[in-house]
Amino acid sequence: MLRLHADGAWLLVGVNAVAGVAALVAHWRPSLRHRAVWWLVLAGWVTVAAQVLLGVYLTAGEDLEAPEFHEFYGFVALISVGLIYSYRSQVRQLQYLLYGLGALFLMGLGLRAVYLA
Repeated sequence: MLRLHADGAWLLVGVNAVAGVAALVAHWRPSLRHRAVWWLVLAGWVTVAAQVLLGVYLTAGEDLEAPEFHEFYGFVALISVGLIYSYRSQVRQLQYLLYGLGALFLMGLGLRAVYLA
């Protein structure tokens, strides 16, 4: 399970990087605004939730201890998903920018958590 968590972290980083770049490009080029961008963003969010759940299982169920601040970055990422989603209606015209920068922020949190592990 620990190996799955480690590999899943790189998946989180990769999916959120692709989603972030796709959303930013779609922000600047309206012709590239497709449903696929939303699926990428959603996939990034799902990887965050899966990683947090797996991390909680490893800590509570397998009795492993995470490095200092590793859990913090995981929970900040999960809370960030909720915050990014909650702002969608307030910045309707800048939604692609919000999701693009948000996905890149999640990617950065994932990288930080990987390097702390």
